Amino acid sequence: MIAGRRWAVRDRYGNDIFLTHERWEHIIEPFNHPEMEAYEERLKETIQSGKRKQDSLNPQKYRYAKAFDGLAENNTHIIAIVLFRFSEGQAGKPVTNNYIVTAYQKGIG
Repeated sequence: MIAGRRWAVRDRYGNDIFLTHERWEHIIEPFNHPEMEAYEERLKETIQSGKRKQDSLNPQKYRYAKAFDGLAENNTHIIAIVLFRFSEGQAGKPVTNNYIVTAYQKGIG
């Protein structure tokens, strides 16, 4: 695992997506989405098998969503925002750098 990465999973479209320790700490901060702390495994499931929608204003940004029972505060879905980027790998070749920016729970009617 690359330094700084908490974990990585593959989505149903074959894209490797990772979460960093820094982003996880940001997500679960008391003034952000502390309810997510108990749902890290569900976040992984959301990336692996949730529905994905591309942002209309930023084509590198995707929203993953998946319904779950038993979420906090009567929420129904976990939402993850992922940025699809590239970084420079060996010999200057581009490598994927797809990472979770944030995640939260939402009640979707």
